[in-house]
Amino acid sequence: MTAIQIPYEPRPAQQAIHDLCDTHRFGVAVCHRRFGKSVCFANELIRRALATDKPDWRGAFIGPTYSQAKSILWDELKRYTNTLPREFLKFNESELRIDFANGSRIRLFSNDRKGDDLRGLYFDTVIFDEFDLCSMRTWTEAVRPAISDRRGDAYFIGTFKAVSGPLGQVFDTAGTSDDWFRRIYKASETGYLDADELRSNESILSTEEYAREFECIRVAAVKGAIFGKVLREIEQEKRIGKVPYDPAVKVGTSWDLGVGDSTAIFFFQQVGMEVRLIDYLENSGEGLAYYARELQNKPYVYGEHIAPHDIGVRELGTGRSRLEVAQELGINFRVLPRVSQSGRSEIDERIDAGRRLLPRCWIDEEKCAKGLEALRSWHRAENVRTGELHPTPVHDWASHGADAFTYLAMGLREQRTVNRPKVAAGWVT
Repeated sequence: MTAIQIPYEPRPAQQAIHDLCDTHRFGVAVCHRRFGKSVCFANELIRRALATDKPDWRGAFIGPTYSQAKSILWDELKRYTNTLPREFLKFNESELRIDFANGSRIRLFSNDRKGDDLRGLYFDTVIFDEFDLCSMRTWTEAVRPAISDRRGDAYFIGTFKAVSGPLGQVFDTAGTSDDWFRRIYKASETGYLDADELRSNESILSTEEYAREFECIRVAAVKGAIFGKVLREIEQEKRIGKVPYDPAVKVGTSWDLGVGDSTAIFFFQQVGMEVRLIDYLENSGEGLAYYARELQNKPYVYGEHIAPHDIGVRELGTGRSRLEVAQELGINFRVLPRVSQSGRSEIDERIDAGRRLLPRCWIDEEKCAKGLEALRSWHRAENVRTGELHPTPVHDWASHGADAFTYLAMGLREQRTVNRPKVAAGWVT
């Protein structure tokens, strides 16, 4: 058989992706701008179409919209097949499809209709581009079943546009299965862009935009992220990962008690100046008895439990407070005071305390996954007309975990204040 040459010489990181695709059915590649991810996966599709031994092999490239899929990949497919004999392939411009003489076919699709156009088809290899702008339903309901009978492959590429968006969700999945690979390619590490060009972009883009587009930092995907800068710093310092429980140190908890919504609890240990976030619990629709059982079921020896001031409010229906109920269940809370000491609002006090505490934290990435996502996602809304950020954070799902953490920060700050030794006025001799 005569070898077919394609005018493509992959860069080292691109070659690494091709190698990973050879050994994994699924994968996620988060790549900085101008990395060449579209070129990489266009050639992956072409290579598979030519080398397959499957009859009527089918490859698909799915973009957020049809026009984006066409502008991103159609010219690349043409460029890298232009050395093939014309009788060996045929371009269908109206359907954005290439038919090969061996029966293989590559076709471009969009995510506009959440995968409705993909139903009833089968695929051997599917590439999702800019998956954070796509619907997860396209993958779970349309594509995943469509690759089942032929044990097809699927790969997801792009940059993070949201912390808990579709790309982030498959990235998390990829960390839990041997069938998947996941890689992040940062501009500061690949060396594919000149340092001067990166500095120019950094001077023009906002801190969040540059971190998202060129450094592929997930937390930067949230505009107005309250803890974004500090979380990026501790992530770069590799203090988010495996943080084991130390049986020699008591475990404290910090609570945000929901009324009609979620209750969130951070579990922490203090070792010197370090604060280790070792576990996290969040649920909704459950009473304090449920959380008391959950605490008992964990292998921890507990120290103090921190709660906000409103735990002492008596409920109209029972005339009892949740503080009293908790005490009956064996949970003795240290209740935070309500009054701010600096004259600022309580929420500003808590944000400030949280920003001061985070640089001392180590966070277990797996056990605190949902709490960590809450810290990454807690943000102030943007005024679409003025571009300014609202002074108070958005109250959404992320508020519960963020509140539990900031109550912890306030509790530790208050503890340091109470325990600080008093020094008499005058000269020290």
